[in-house]
Amino acid sequence: MTISNGTKADFDDKPCIYYDGYWIRRYEVVTDDYITKKKMIDQLTKRVFHHAEPGINTPGYRADEIRRHYEAETDPAKKRVKGAMLAGALLNRGADIMTAIVDLQEAGVKIESGNPLLRECGKCFLEALKLGENVRLGSGGEGLDELWGEPFKVFSMTMEEFYTSRYIKVALTMSEIDKITNKLTGIVGKYPEFAEAIPKIRELGEAAKLACETIRTDPVIFDVWPRYVAAREALEKYVEDYLREHEMENGNGNGQKKIIELVRSGGGLLRRLSTVRVPMPETTNRFIDQCDKLLQARPGSKRPGG
Repeated sequence: MTISNGTKADFDDKPCIYYDGYWIRRYEVVTDDYITKKKMIDQLTKRVFHHAEPGINTPGYRADEIRRHYEAETDPAKKRVKGAMLAGALLNRGADIMTAIVDLQEAGVKIESGNPLLRECGKCFLEALKLGENVRLGSGGEGLDELWGEPFKVFSMTMEEFYTSRYIKVALTMSEIDKITNKLTGIVGKYPEFAEAIPKIRELGEAAKLACETIRTDPVIFDVWPRYVAAREALEKYVEDYLREHEMENGNGNGQKKIIELVRSGGGLLRRLSTVRVPMPETTNRFIDQCDKLLQARPGSKRPGG
């Protein structure tokens, strides 16, 4: 039976919506007004700065000041950083304007769609989006462009459209979590000495998907997040204990060390996907390729075409 994207159902009192092979925790859109948008933009702005490189969270009132520095800079490396700082200032200025709009609305002032404040707000978010190419993730790698664009999406889309775009990204992220989990357990399963790692990897994969689909203001986070952290710490402890208890400098131990380092690397990637909550296809594919190369190099394995 084929399930259409957008199909809704409840499982054990958990509201879900189906996208691209996954039943994802569903959140109802109650209102689609400026107050709702402001709250969402504030949350997303905090989240993107949490994951972005340090030093770019420039106050909105300093946007004109950092723009002058950005436009005058000629050194490419420094201009990139100043562009990221300007992007941060514009993102904050857009959020500041949304706050002013909500304050006016709550004071009884009707804000029409063509209001100059709204146009200025949209302009700030759009320019911040364009300048986002200068911003890097604090942990390195890809995924920031998806995060950086979310405040603008909330401003320019209906809340229903925004949540749909979020579900699609969560489904893609879950797919990558499953790819990493399945590939890693498949390789580790070929080595009996690492049997204890398999349930730990699987538990981290399942917990990572739950963390990925759950917004932080949902009360279930008090069960979801501890499960995820416990799973992550259990795998990290397993890796550290194994490295400490086994000598792996010579002979076959070197192969064992490669496997345990692969487990460490895969666990770290699962952690990044679950916290950033956007797909990282290039990073995931590189890890899968790394797994395949290690498997091909395993004694007794048959190389492609061999």
